[in-house]
Amino acid sequence: MSGAIIFIKEDLNISEVQEEVLVGILSIVSLLGSLAGGKTSDAIGRKWTIAFAVGVFQTGAAIMALSPSFGILIIGRLLAGVGIGFGVMIAPVYIAEISPAIARGSLTSFPEIFVNLGILFGYISDYVFSGLPAHISWRVMLGVGILPSVFIGFALFVIPESPRWLVMQNRFEDAKSVLSKTMEGERQVEERLKEIQLAAGLANAEKYEARSVWREIWNPSPPVRRMLITGCGIQCFQQVTGIDATVYYSPTIFKEAGIKGNNQLLAATVAVGFTKTLFILVAIFLIDKVGRKPLLYVSTIGMTTCMFGLCLTLALIEDGQLGIALAILAVCGNVAFFSIGIGPICWVVSSEILPLRLRAQGSALGAVGSRVSSGVVTMSFLSVSRAITVSGTFFIFSVISAISVVFVHKCVPETKGKSLEEIEIMFQNEAHWRGEVEMGDSERLMQKE
Repeated sequence: MSGAIIFIKEDLNISEVQEEVLVGILSIVSLLGSLAGGKTSDAIGRKWTIAFAVGVFQTGAAIMALSPSFGILIIGRLLAGVGIGFGVMIAPVYIAEISPAIARGSLTSFPEIFVNLGILFGYISDYVFSGLPAHISWRVMLGVGILPSVFIGFALFVIPESPRWLVMQNRFEDAKSVLSKTMEGERQVEERLKEIQLAAGLANAEKYEARSVWREIWNPSPPVRRMLITGCGIQCFQQVTGIDATVYYSPTIFKEAGIKGNNQLLAATVAVGFTKTLFILVAIFLIDKVGRKPLLYVSTIGMTTCMFGLCLTLALIEDGQLGIALAILAVCGNVAFFSIGIGPICWVVSSEILPLRLRAQGSALGAVGSRVSSGVVTMSFLSVSRAITVSGTFFIFSVISAISVVFVHKCVPETKGKSLEEIEIMFQNEAHWRGEVEMGDSERLMQKE
């Protein structure tokens, strides 16, 4: 959409407010798809929820590509957003349930890698098709997004259903057949099947406890309150620091810096996508070696510096090669620091800190904050930029990013190398949560509890 919007404005003659709605509505609507995905996947299965997501997205993409007006384009965007919401929710669930334990960690990190790879491919397709006439180019840019989902559609004939869902449907032989494809040895298959059967047997009890879980979240004890502050806070800071505005509106930013031609604008955005994809791979390699908190410090401080640098560049350096080069460097640096830290670590920390009984609902609450924050930022970026300039907008982002450094220092403990039980203990004591005592005191804290 970042590249297509250039030609949509030219072809359909839409206003800035319409542009903001078109770009930002995806984040809001994808939240609805994600929230509905849980019950849908329990009802029809993980595999066919993927199929449903593919169908909804393909319909939306086709409507966008063929839309004769802004109203029809919005309808297609809404459908595409719902499909993406289902896909974003079901992908990690399916991967976690289908993967063998030994490879689950690396496999469940794939969605984050491929989201960034998809952004890069989107930028590249924008550049490739930018030479077509305006009324055709944006339609091809949006329509080509159907191709990956077609591949997923064919893959549905090959991939199996989740063994956990099969057990919940009392289809034990089918579940055993799936497990035999991902595990070695009949004994391991039988043991794993028994574990899943035991977990499935507790499912009904968990449903009856759901109301009390929400009650605990809305009226939390001090330890749960600390967990929610950390989990929901890092989710919101991930978005209010302006990353989606940078990704969606990078052509607007580069145009402000002095790049004139559409081809040059889109070529610069390819550099942004490449940088974002490269550094997410670096983060996945470092996260268990360096730790969460050091990477978060590097990320938030680096983003603050880059956005403040972009603010100064746009405000003080007039059109010229130096200003363009510094703007591209600042934007690429911003997405690099985001990808090496708060981007992926946000999801890791949110899933680690909450106890099992609260993990699903607490994570959903964090996702609400993330998606709403993203929608607000992307749907207001152009209006705010017009009121206080793009430079002023990124000054605000840099201030928010500086606040996120303080939040990381005060409210995000280091969880590297700690068991889930140790992490839960950390939140029992406020001084421990804030890092004022060492983890070596964990046994003493456990004994006190």
